[in-house]
Amino acid sequence: MSDPTQHDPTEFLPVTPPSVRPDEINQQLAEAYSDLSPQLKLAAGYVLEHPLDIAFQSIRKSAAAAEVTPSTLVRLAKRLGFDSYELFRDVFQSAVQAGPVEFSGRASQLRNLASQTDDRVFLDVGDAAFDNIGRLFTADNQSRVRDAAQMILGARKVAVVGFRDTFACAYHFAYVGRIAIPDIHLIRGLEGGLLTELDRFDEDDVVVVFGFEPYCAETVKALDVTRANGVKAIVVTDTMRSPLVPGAQITFNVANTTPHFFPSILSAITLIEAILAECVAFGPNDLVDNVSKFEQRMRHMGAYVDVD
Repeated sequence: MSDPTQHDPTEFLPVTPPSVRPDEINQQLAEAYSDLSPQLKLAAGYVLEHPLDIAFQSIRKSAAAAEVTPSTLVRLAKRLGFDSYELFRDVFQSAVQAGPVEFSGRASQLRNLASQTDDRVFLDVGDAAFDNIGRLFTADNQSRVRDAAQMILGARKVAVVGFRDTFACAYHFAYVGRIAIPDIHLIRGLEGGLLTELDRFDEDDVVVVFGFEPYCAETVKALDVTRANGVKAIVVTDTMRSPLVPGAQITFNVANTTPHFFPSILSAITLIEAILAECVAFGPNDLVDNVSKFEQRMRHMGAYVDVD
């Protein structure tokens, strides 16, 4: 790939103070896009379309995804007024880590819009949902997501456990995950078969467990069985006081506040998407091939309806 080092006067963008927000950078890039060189257009386009990747990927990973060299990203950052690419990336990282503030602001907008109505339940659900998701995207959870993905990628088999209110989480993780990683297995525990289903997992395997208060007795039992067999555990729960936490290699403490009568699973579902996306992003090329083959099989069997 070419990355010309000669100065191009059309590449200069207005100087941007390091304290700006990502949306201001995006606006600046969008306005200047047509005047950029071809290589900087590729870099700018990637920044505009993948802000989370810019926040958390290495410069080499982002450059490869954007089909430019790392020096091109450095040049783009400097055209925006940053002394280094690291300072540029910090803007996106800070925005993600400050998620609760940003999302709370959006929730406040919802509150203002709905203030003329009597439908407070709808508004409160939205307020809680924005806040729960915002609390998920922190630097600590970013590190845990990466570690969880590496555990899953390194496992021989992955068991997924979640009963009653969290069965939807377990099912979603197993269904979506299995498209890319075939050795992901949903544990159902039907007709007294819990022990039989779990017996085939050992120290070479990983179990992903979901459980919120009130904690399901079957989930605790399943985790006890896998621990006894040496299975490494990734636990998604609502508090560090959860009976699922002791002995877990990785624990995600997700917010599930809601005015609804059952705990919200929104943060857990979003976490699932983040973990599985990380697996595909950093896993072997076979995972991408598995997704393509799955889609081909589904279309061949007539599972999808095309829209003209």
